[in-house]
Amino acid sequence: MDKPVTVVIDPNVWIAAVINPYGTPARVVEAVMSDRIAAVVTQQLLDELASVLTRPKFRRWLSLADAVAFVETLGGKADLHPDPGAPSRKVRDPDDNYLVALAETAGAVIVTGDADLLETDLSPPAVTPRDLLENLA
Repeated sequence: MDKPVTVVIDPNVWIAAVINPYGTPARVVEAVMSDRIAAVVTQQLLDELASVLTRPKFRRWLSLADAVAFVETLGGKADLHPDPGAPSRKVRDPDDNYLVALAETAGAVIVTGDADLLETDLSPPAVTPRDLLENLA
C-alpha cells in the first residue's frame, strides 16, 4: 500500500468541515480519519483550533463538548510535531508562518482556503481542499 500524502491542514479547513459536514473540507477530514492522508499538527495548531471552536458563536454548529472532542480526536489521529520555529520563507500574514514552517519540516503540503498561502510560491506548495481530493482520486 502506498504511503499516504502528508498534509498540514490550516485550521480554516478544519473549521469549515465542522460548519458543513457535507462539504469538501469535511471530505478532507474523512480522508484523514480513514488514513488516506496523514495530517501533521503542532500544539499551536490544536490550541488555535480549540480556541476558535469553543467560541459561543460556534454553538450553532456543535456543542462545546463536541468541539472539545473534535480537537481531542484530531490530536489523537494526527502526527503531533514539536514547534518547528521560523520558516525559511515567511508569508504576508505572520500568524500563518507556523503552518509554513511545519510544512517545511514535515515535507507536507498545506491544505488551505487562505488566498495568501495559495498565492505564495511555497515548497511544498499550498493547495485547496478540492485540489487535494482531486489529486488523491
